[in-house]
Amino acid sequence: MGINKIVKYAGKPALYEKGTDVMWTDPHISKQLLEIHLHPDIDLASRKKSTVEKTIKWIFEQVEDNEMKILDLGCGPGLYTQIIAQRGHKVTGVDFSENSIDYAKQQAKAKNLDIEYINKNYLDLDLPENAFDLVMMIYTDLGVLLPEERNQLLSKIEKVLKPGGTLIFDVLNDKDLDKKVSPKNWEVAGQGFWRENPYLTLSESFFYEKEKVILNQHIVAEDENTSVYRFWTHYFSHDDLMRLLKTFDFTEIEFCENVLPADGNLWSGENVTFCKMRKS
Repeated sequence: MGINKIVKYAGKPALYEKGTDVMWTDPHISKQLLEIHLHPDIDLASRKKSTVEKTIKWIFEQVEDNEMKILDLGCGPGLYTQIIAQRGHKVTGVDFSENSIDYAKQQAKAKNLDIEYINKNYLDLDLPENAFDLVMMIYTDLGVLLPEERNQLLSKIEKVLKPGGTLIFDVLNDKDLDKKVSPKNWEVAGQGFWRENPYLTLSESFFYEKEKVILNQHIVAEDENTSVYRFWTHYFSHDDLMRLLKTFDFTEIEFCENVLPADGNLWSGENVTFCKMRKS
């Protein structure tokens, strides 16, 4: 085990300093993530089934529920896209995880649903302009992007939306922000989420108050290798969101905090802000 490497990475890093590895494309971790995605009663990789259904109901209360072309960014294994396609809409889903996309494609074929799935980082998407009536990005994806990535993605969304089309996404807001920092934690396992072989995980959160950013860091050490996974999460007020969105061609911007059920944790209920807007 590389003790020196653990010591090197254990302290608070500079803002937006990258880790050594990416979770979403790791063969073992991505399989664990898919299992969590599909668990109907857990709010982790995806929200639980009842919350997904409640969210979709709210989304279609915000738009005319006629046949639309819809783009779901970060679609995972297709929990939202399947329900939306069953309502008669033409859906395109995009996700970085090959395992999730493969599962989504299998489900669409088994249920005879006409859904286009794309296995790609949505920052690298190249889709036709003015192609979609609705673009959705659910489960606070926008908040895990770095500032330049957020701007890049919003610019792409602006281009692919039809004039008058709707963008809906959600973010974690800055309510009780200091309470959202997790304590240090360590795990020793013979096999588990991070690895199929014995490993030690050192987990810790760091708060960057000025930027309203919390880093969740996981150092995973094996006999020969040490990996560092870093997840940067941004938290937003309504004013923060308006400043972010004002440079784009969006209008009728609205925020809503009563979409999700209050499950007694800091990542649901009124702690999540849903954002709705139209392209001019």
